[in-house]
Amino acid sequence: MSLTYREVKEQYKALQQTYNYLLAKRTEFTAFVQAQAITSVTFVGAGSSYCLSEAAAFSFRLRAGLPSMSLAAGDLMLHADRYRPMLEGTLIIAPSRSGSTSEVVEALRLLQSDHRIPLLTISCVTDSPLSKSADFPLELPWAFDHSVCQTRTVTNLYAANLLLAAFLAGDENLIIDMQEAIHQGQAYMERVEDSIRRVSDFNWTNAVLLADGELQGLAAEGAIALTEIAKTQAHAYHLLDVRHGPMVTVGSDTLVIAALSDSGIEHQRNLLRDIKERGATIITFADRAKGISQELFDLEITTDRPLDTAVRGIPFIFISQIAALANAERHGINPDQPDGLVAWVKL
Repeated sequence: MSLTYREVKEQYKALQQTYNYLLAKRTEFTAFVQAQAITSVTFVGAGSSYCLSEAAAFSFRLRAGLPSMSLAAGDLMLHADRYRPMLEGTLIIAPSRSGSTSEVVEALRLLQSDHRIPLLTISCVTDSPLSKSADFPLELPWAFDHSVCQTRTVTNLYAANLLLAAFLAGDENLIIDMQEAIHQGQAYMERVEDSIRRVSDFNWTNAVLLADGELQGLAAEGAIALTEIAKTQAHAYHLLDVRHGPMVTVGSDTLVIAALSDSGIEHQRNLLRDIKERGATIITFADRAKGISQELFDLEITTDRPLDTAVRGIPFIFISQIAALANAERHGINPDQPDGLVAWVKL
């Protein structure tokens, strides 16, 4: 058993700790944000944490009603002076596994050298450089991935970002659904893992992940996991956007993982038909069956009960993680030691 696989299978145990920790911080967090008199939120991350920042910025816009954006840390580090004017009145939130990634630490140092910008950090270690620089540090050491590729860490940082948005929005239903997803987690993994392995057991060299809204950033992270763990070309697109160019890359060597939404079922059905006609193998994911004909997909995965759209991201990312691990095993790739990668970048 690889370390990466063990961390994937332990992610729901860590999620419960993250959930309890964030709930205990709820009052303190909301008071902190209210005291800053902010007009926007800016998420900063690199690699996986940038994908999570994209999802989080969408959640804060949609749920908390705050103008929000995400910035790649390397981009911000190189262009801090150019971007500083658009960060007036913002709260920076920086999610990170190590709290030590050079681009993130240096970008924030450059920004703070001019004048203080409120900073909240979420690190998966204690007393990291990011935590020490923060006005409001959050630390999730139980979510730290020791493997190079992030799996458990990703899910926990995604959940943490989403809970922060729910706290500001007063979205009690989302908070309840988060706990429900965690309760379902172990049984869900046991129920779907073998099916994912079976359906993805063919000679695919290309993966396409499709998702909208808050799940799009998580789909991008799924593509990173497939690239890092299985050394496979993988890309993420919005559901219907795949028709606008990327469809030419879809063929019999393609694994498609699609998070279906609750509206526009006919359009999604037509999209799956177009993809299937190109010979791709399709795994669909939703929180309930969508009434789509079985010949249009190879595997339909649903949760045990309906969940908030963004909360579905937690079981959704598991599909990419297992598909990546299964493909790595099939090709004799060690998922714990991907060639050319380190756990976090130090410049």
